[in-house]
Amino acid sequence: MKITRALLGCLLFTATVFAGPNFSGDWKLNVSKSDFGPMPAPDKLTMKIDHKDPALKVESVQSGQQGENKSESNYTTDGKDSKNKFRNNEMVSKVKWDGDALTFDSKLDFQGNEVILKDNWTVSADGKTLTIKRKFNAPQGEFESLQVLEKQ
Repeated sequence: MKITRALLGCLLFTATVFAGPNFSGDWKLNVSKSDFGPMPAPDKLTMKIDHKDPALKVESVQSGQQGENKSESNYTTDGKDSKNKFRNNEMVSKVKWDGDALTFDSKLDFQGNEVILKDNWTVSADGKTLTIKRKFNAPQGEFESLQVLEKQ
């Protein structure tokens, strides 16, 4: 019995010590610090994130040359499949921790073509900056983008 309690205590302590950062908050894109590669930068991007690990809910509003796009996505950070819509296309994502970063491996079918997105999310030590590095892989080619968002 004592060994079981000790083991349980160690596991709880380890889970607490290695818990990643919390991404919750209202975030706004800083366009001047971001790089969208060959894609046009949006005029505006805001994200409202509710993170209660392993649950991660992301509501975003983006506007630019192609109009306004609103989305709501729900993920789990335990590596299980999460199904969401990405511009009216079904997207399947696996989200998991990599140290203090969240990694997203996502696939979607866009007009008959497979598109792969790989995101790496980090939050600054002071909790005021969210950085999203994204790699796109589509039949048209590969490119990377960098989004820097500031907590509001």
